[in-house]
Amino acid sequence: MKQVPQKDAPLKLNESGTWIREDVSYEVNEPDAYALEEALRQREKHKGEVVVITSGPARAQQVLREALAKGADRAIHLEDDKFVGLDAFNTAKAIAAAIKDEQFDLIFTGLQSDDYGYAQTGVILAELLGWPHATIIMQIEKNETGIRVKRELEAGFFQFVDMPTPAVLTIQSGINKLRYATLIGIKQAKNKPLRKVSLAEVQSALGENLQKIEKLYIPQKTKKTEHIEGAPAEIAKKLVDKLRNELRVL
Repeated sequence: MKQVPQKDAPLKLNESGTWIREDVSYEVNEPDAYALEEALRQREKHKGEVVVITSGPARAQQVLREALAKGADRAIHLEDDKFVGLDAFNTAKAIAAAIKDEQFDLIFTGLQSDDYGYAQTGVILAELLGWPHATIIMQIEKNETGIRVKRELEAGFFQFVDMPTPAVLTIQSGINKLRYATLIGIKQAKNKPLRKVSLAEVQSALGENLQKIEKLYIPQKTKKTEHIEGAPAEIAKKLVDKLRNELRVL
């Protein structure tokens, strides 16, 4: 689960213009919230535990606390400011190194992040682990050989795929209805295990970033007012012409 700038937060770029300044408001990446909800529902059906993981500075721990309050059993935090600057390949490498001793059956990620929007971390993680993966998942059912998933394709079509486990699935937003954290859940979250992983512990698995943001630009707001003169019938005709041929809204 990733912590991202709030959708309505005013964009402020850092001095180099390569990313957003730290002094903005943050929230849980919405696609990841759906992945967490699906993980919780699968546990309710089949038992087991839900482990939530994030990478980022100390502030990102809030994402984990919210997940624990909703029902996750424990959390792993790859904590360091430098995790923010990693591309999807290195982020997946860091996560793979952090969970090398775990015995997971399924790994769920959101389809993509609301900030970078790469939609790469989940599938790269699957490749690094040597696990099968499927994307844009709308339904998951357990069967005798593993799982059967429903993938959303284009133009209203769907694809059903039988997969073995362990596997990595990237979850489509809207697959379920998100739950709220209860007061009891918030209290219990304070006592649930949270393991911290430093950058030094996974550094050997990382390499140079393969993707790099050179420059960000904030769209400039512009305003243009055009006054149409003439008789009412003539004004109406000119207005319809502009709406149809220039703005193309008719």
